[in-house]
Amino acid sequence: MRSSSRPSDAPEDSTPAPYGNGDALAGAHSGTGNGASSISWLPTIDLAETQPDPTIIERVPAGFALQNQILPLWMEGASLAVAIGTVEALKAADDLSVLLSMPVKAYLADAAIIRERIEERFIEEIMAGLPAEEGAYTEIDESTDLADLQKMAGETAVVQMVNLVFAQAVRDSASDIHIEPYEREVKVRYRIDGMLHDVMRPPKRMHAAIVSRLKILGEMNIAERRLPQDGRIRLQIAGRQIDVRVSIVPTVYGERAVMRILDKSTAMLGLNELGMVGDTFEKFRRLIRQPHGIILVTGPTGSGKSTTLYASLQEIYSPTTNILTIEDPVEYQVPGIGQIQVRPNIGLTFANGLRSIVRQDPDIIMVGEIRDHETAEIAIHAALTGHLVFSTLHTNDAAGAVTRLLDMGVEPYLAASSLIGVVAQRLVRQNCLNCAQPTEETDDALRSLGITREEAESGRLMRGVGCDKCQGTGYRRRTGLFEFFLVDENIRRMTVERASASAMKQYAVDHQGMRTLLGDGKLAVLAGKTTIEEVLRVAQREDF
Repeated sequence: MRSSSRPSDAPEDSTPAPYGNGDALAGAHSGTGNGASSISWLPTIDLAETQPDPTIIERVPAGFALQNQILPLWMEGASLAVAIGTVEALKAADDLSVLLSMPVKAYLADAAIIRERIEERFIEEIMAGLPAEEGAYTEIDESTDLADLQKMAGETAVVQMVNLVFAQAVRDSASDIHIEPYEREVKVRYRIDGMLHDVMRPPKRMHAAIVSRLKILGEMNIAERRLPQDGRIRLQIAGRQIDVRVSIVPTVYGERAVMRILDKSTAMLGLNELGMVGDTFEKFRRLIRQPHGIILVTGPTGSGKSTTLYASLQEIYSPTTNILTIEDPVEYQVPGIGQIQVRPNIGLTFANGLRSIVRQDPDIIMVGEIRDHETAEIAIHAALTGHLVFSTLHTNDAAGAVTRLLDMGVEPYLAASSLIGVVAQRLVRQNCLNCAQPTEETDDALRSLGITREEAESGRLMRGVGCDKCQGTGYRRRTGLFEFFLVDENIRRMTVERASASAMKQYAVDHQGMRTLLGDGKLAVLAGKTTIEEVLRVAQREDF
């Protein structure tokens, strides 16, 4: 079956004539240069709008398509239509005609999109074409020779598959890649928009070779298979500089690898793009312009804390200020800001680095995370001596940051004097704009988020039904939910008196008009940004 989006200027009997012999290429090679300009006489096709016929994939060997960058499209009568982007691929189209014993008709398309589509369409074919014999890869044990490991990791099929795993992860905007060995299988999963998705299942026999390849790329000890190892890989994918943090740990069925993708070319968000609702945005914007004090951003791992901190620093940056950060890792390079990478293996910890930063005449300091009493004490000292300090903590809500500092051993009067505000946040998946439709919720679902039937009817409840752009999930991209906790005189008094986090939270809701995470989620649902289930997934229910 042919795609309905075949170009209108390409009827079944259209030129160019199908290629079937070398003479058909004479016109192409007579042009100047080796680029697409010398084959500009070919009819063009927009692959961003055109979907190839998936049944045609079986007609073209995966290795041939990948090596020659030829994307099969559909059948046009007795001819096979293909997309090419270079003169070299045009020559390969002639070879393909001979290989398949059928005429091949070429269309000119964007070479980068052709490569992307080939990797998408042929990844399963490429994996299926890997050596099938059980003995194709050496079984690894503690006595396996280092040379054998290096040879396995250098096999063309292994290198090709690892490259495809990285390329597809970047294309799908995955934040993490998981390679998980089990008794009879290996799973590769991507974390996209905070959720893990099964992507592929490489042959179990290839698992050791894949991990060895990752170790070589990450400059780890390829022969060590009993202890956890960490490494870093730098890649260039589609012209983008990608940093990958690799963690490998031994499990019962082999080594498990998890890779965090840090895309340095990704544009950082501005403060107004984080998803803060009007009043919270204005309060937070005023807070970060204070001359001194500590501002904390709290939430679990992967809740967007670093993004909020970077957006805040960009918002208040000026040529007259000296901003220094100490991070683990430095995720994005920010022009005009001095950034220090934590290196515990040589003694450069958050605490030691922070001591040195204070002597660098800073106006604003960002500490990636307050992990211990020592770091907390130095950060508080910096705030009390006239610096504005940003940092993060792992707590469930904003008020909990105060009690967490006290639990770390910080004196209550010091915490009360230095802390000026806390923002707790979560990331929720947004409804896919391409397939979102109005929806009705049950009374129980509305009640779980404190939404009345009247509010639901006057609001704009939406839900994605699933499409190609959101991979059938109904969600695409994420936005933030925020809980803004301002430290005023009463909160300072409660801190000195060691009041509970719940008491402080109750005070903030009653007297400061603080909107909880669920309250912010309620507004997001009524605005049609996300669903009730998604808000409840990331934010715990309130006791009050």
